Amino acid sequence: MRQKRPYPSLQVSTKGERSIKNGHPWVYGEELRPGEGTPENGGLADVFAGNAWLGTGFYNDNSKITLRLISRNANDTFDPAFWRRRVSYAVAYRRTVMPGTDFRCCRLIHGEADQMPGLTVDRYNDLLSVQITSLGMERVRDTVLHALCDVLGEQGENVSGVYLRNDLALREREGMAQEKGWWSGMSHPDSPVTEIVENGVRYLVDVENGQKTGFFLDQKYNRQAVARLAAGKRVLDCFTHTGSFGLNAALGGAQRVHSVDISDSAIAMAEENARRNGLTNIDFETADVFDLLTRLCETKNRDYDFIILDPPAFTKSRDTAAQAERGYKEINLRAMKLLPRGGYLATCSCSHFMTEGLFRKMLREAARDAGVSLRQIEARQQGPDHPILWNVPETEYLKFFLFQVV
Repeated sequence: MRQKRPYPSLQVSTKGERSIKNGHPWVYGEELRPGEGTPENGGLADVFAGNAWLGTGFYNDNSKITLRLISRNANDTFDPAFWRRRVSYAVAYRRTVMPGTDFRCCRLIHGEADQMPGLTVDRYNDLLSVQITSLGMERVRDTVLHALCDVLGEQGENVSGVYLRNDLALREREGMAQEKGWWSGMSHPDSPVTEIVENGVRYLVDVENGQKTGFFLDQKYNRQAVARLAAGKRVLDCFTHTGSFGLNAALGGAQRVHSVDISDSAIAMAEENARRNGLTNIDFETADVFDLLTRLCETKNRDYDFIILDPPAFTKSRDTAAQAERGYKEINLRAMKLLPRGGYLATCSCSHFMTEGLFRKMLREAARDAGVSLRQIEARQQGPDHPILWNVPETEYLKFFLFQVV
């Protein structure tokens, strides 16, 4: 006998049932069948396999991911106390894995990995930057953000403003408008720019105009690993954005760092960050990295013994993964050709669809074509504030390798 539930219900296919029981929170539209009642987009719906209740989630038939599970506990009631518990769990986890000053610039909520699908909250000192990509989370946004500010405040952590970075095309595919601006749930400072300190490096972060939510926090400890190898090296830092890898290398004692990005505004902020840290062993150039590496190879340049490749995601879907692999191979092949024997290479991909297996295959082929061997120093991933759920492969996206070319 089916238990009585307060929400509309849907039946799930055998494939969808298997996915849920394996711990995945997404149910695609083709895996769902009508049940009892009519779910409302952005509202809650139960999912059943026959008479067996499997969980409750946010429903949205505008999305291919039609149901995003938020609970498999039949006793949960989705009131403000429920969301406060979720927020408290997320904050307590970050306090554990990002202790001390690291807690002042980290990801506080990482979507599905914190059982809050479609919600990203990054902390930059006293500012929070928020992105929401699911309609259900949009509906409970104010409840969740009030809870988050309350929990942080009770722990003595000041929040001076919350900025909404909902300027994503993905929102339109979910049936939501794009928007950008201060959250109206609390007062806010005059400026969207703040300063953070990461690995001892001071940065200006612009939550209004910076990439993603303002800064790339997921590479924090990878930048630290680069700094440990940089002493005395001549470093080429490609796709520098606002200078993070290059600044870590410079602070780590590099002989010289040359940081390159195609964006004039990113380079301007990188230069300001260098001044802010009093670093004089780093310079910047606005250039297309593909063109720069090609030119350096053609002139047989040997000015660098450490090259860092931190490109943007070359693919955001499986359909373009093969094309992206060619782009990754091109920059890695050229970097390997430029480095002397004994030189060092840091290389990464931030695309989930460029899987680790595919990325490793590309690196082997690039090394073969460059006529070099790679001695692996470290294989790393995103920081623990961007947690990976083993039953949700989509939460694993960042691949980072340190090599010596031999």
